[in-house]
Amino acid sequence: MPMHEVSPPLSRLLGQTADAVAAVRAGRSLTEILAACPAELRGGAQALSFQVLRTLGGAEAALALMAPKVPPPAVSSLLVTALALLWPGDEPPPYAEHTLVDQAVTAARVRTPAAANFVNAVLRRFLRERTALVAQARHSPVGAHNHPLWWTERVRQDWPAQWVALLAAANQHPPMALRVNARRGDAAAYLQRLASVGRPASVPPDALIGGQAVVLAAPCAVTALPGFAEGEVSVQDLSAQRAAPLLLGGGANVGGIGIPPLRPGARVLDACAAPGGKTAQLLELADINLLALDSDARRLVRVQDTLTRLRLPAPGSSVELQAADARQPRQWWDGEPFDAILLDAPCTASGIVRRHPDVRWLRRPDDISALAKIQRELLDALWPLLAPGGRLLYATCSIFKAEGQQQIDAFLQRHASEQPRLDPASPGHLLCLPDNPGIPVGQSPSNSAGDGFYFALIHKT
Repeated sequence: MPMHEVSPPLSRLLGQTADAVAAVRAGRSLTEILAACPAELRGGAQALSFQVLRTLGGAEAALALMAPKVPPPAVSSLLVTALALLWPGDEPPPYAEHTLVDQAVTAARVRTPAAANFVNAVLRRFLRERTALVAQARHSPVGAHNHPLWWTERVRQDWPAQWVALLAAANQHPPMALRVNARRGDAAAYLQRLASVGRPASVPPDALIGGQAVVLAAPCAVTALPGFAEGEVSVQDLSAQRAAPLLLGGGANVGGIGIPPLRPGARVLDACAAPGGKTAQLLELADINLLALDSDARRLVRVQDTLTRLRLPAPGSSVELQAADARQPRQWWDGEPFDAILLDAPCTASGIVRRHPDVRWLRRPDDISALAKIQRELLDALWPLLAPGGRLLYATCSIFKAEGQQQIDAFLQRHASEQPRLDPASPGHLLCLPDNPGIPVGQSPSNSAGDGFYFALIHKT
C-alpha cells in the first residue's frame, strides 16, 4: 500500500508560527528559530511566519484596539499570528476564515488553556468588525506600513519621493532569481531546460547580468531545478549578481560599461565572503587568485560547500578561505597588494527585508551608526592593500544612505589626497522599484526588480 505524506495539523503550525513570532519580537533571528523547528513543521512555519511578519504592524495595532490590556506573550503572539493571516490583502488567504479561527483556538487550548475563550472572542470580533478595525489600525504609521516608526521615518528622510513605494515593495513576495554557472552554460540554454520541465522563466534585459541571470515565473524548491545538485545553477538575487561583473570588468559580460577587465591570474580579495554567492560568481566569471575572508570560521564552511557543489575553482583559478577580521590586516595579509577588492560590508540589510521580513523588527535605530562605523573601518583598513591601478567595489544590501552614498562620500573626502576615483559605471543605490535610479530605463521590469543594494566602484590611481 503506498505511503502518503501527512500534513501536520494547522493548529500545530499556528503554534509553531506563534512561537517564531514571539521569538522575533523578543529579538531573535527568524533564521535561527526556524533552524531549530521540527523538520515536519519547518516549511509551513516559515511560509506562515513570513506572511505574519509582513503584516505584523497592522495585526498588533488591531489587537491593541480590541484588547487594551496587553495579553501575556504566548497569547499575544498567537493572536497576532491569526490576525495577520486574516488580514485583507491582494492575495487570497491561506486558509478559510472559520478553519483558521477554529485551529487557532485549538492551539490556544494546548498552549494556554485558560485563554482559549479569549482568543476565540477576539478573533470572531475581528471577523465581524474587520473593515472598521483595519481602517482604524492603518491610522498609525506602523499599522499602515508594517515597519517600525523609526524605520519608516528613515526611509522617508532618505527617499522623500519613493518612501511609500519602497515600504510597500518590502511587503511583497520577492521573485526567485537564478545565476547560471558561466563555466557550465548560459541563461538562454538554461531557459530551455526549465521549459522542458514545465517551469516558465525569463531572462532580464540587463547587459551586465543578462547572460547568466534567469527569473522564475514562480518560486520552487532548489531540488526541482535542473542541474542544481550538479552545480549548474545557483539562487541569487538580481542586484547581488551585479557585484562580480562590476569588479571584474570588461571580460565578464559587462556589455560596454567601460570598465577594463582584470588580467588573468589577478589577485583578488573577497573581504566578507560568507555565505559565498559572490565568491562563487567571481570564480565562475574569471581566472583569478582569490582570497576569501570571513570573521566567522563556521560560515566559511558554507562557502566551501557552495564552491564544492559548483566545482570551483576551475583550472586557471585558485581560492583560499581564511577566517579573519578584515579590519586587522596585520593578522592575515601577506603584504602583496591586491588587484581588486570586493567589500560586501556588514549592514542593516534594509534592502532585503522582502526576503527577510524579520529584519525590520529586529533592527534598532542605533544599529545604523554602529554598522556604519564598521563599514568605515573596513574601507580604511582595506584601501591601503589595493595596488596602484587597482579597484575596490564597496557593496551593501541597504537602502539607507548612511550605509551607501553618505559612507562613500565621506570616504572620498578622507582620502582625497590619494585621489581615489569613483567609476561613473557605479550604480549607486539600487531600489526595489521598476524605475530604479541605478539601472537604465527598461532594464528592470517590475516583475523582476532586484533587492535594494548600493554599489560604488572606486579606482586607485
